[in-house]
Amino acid sequence: MLTGEYNITLDDMGRIALPRKMRDNLKENYIILTKGADHCLWMYTPDYWKQQVDDIVNNTDEFSDFGRLMRQIFIGTSQECDIDKQGRILIPPSLRFKVGLSKECVLLGQVYYFEIWSDDHYKAHLDACKDNYRAGLKELSSLRMKKKDLGNGGNSTLSGAAGADNTVFGAKGQQ
Repeated sequence: MLTGEYNITLDDMGRIALPRKMRDNLKENYIILTKGADHCLWMYTPDYWKQQVDDIVNNTDEFSDFGRLMRQIFIGTSQECDIDKQGRILIPPSLRFKVGLSKECVLLGQVYYFEIWSDDHYKAHLDACKDNYRAGLKELSSLRMKKKDLGNGGNSTLSGAAGADNTVFGAKGQQ
């Protein structure tokens, strides 16, 4: 799993050093970078990149507006980047420019890939999204409760309206 939040520095040549923990999990000596959905880059392992490309190619039509856009932005901007002996990658100038990478950056693990943000853009993104994050947590909680309810025949393990009185019942009505 590719996880963690790392503060990294973009050197004068446009390189970043990948954290040791991440490098130790890589099978190959290169990664793939592309423009992400937000104001960041997405960094993929070769195996996972191939899955993403295959998924896009197999599920879009190059003659549709959507298919062309996905291929142009996601696949078209991608670049293979070698990992040097010091564990650094050179981020191509075109990709650095697209997302405004500056000296201070954040590498953010997303399980199957990493995001590379300029520190300023990352902080602004988190600040702008904090209300959406809270709403997302509520929605996730609601989905989990529905799943639990469906899993035990519709009998909730919490009493009251969605557990509003915070009473949790154990086996056979114990409190």
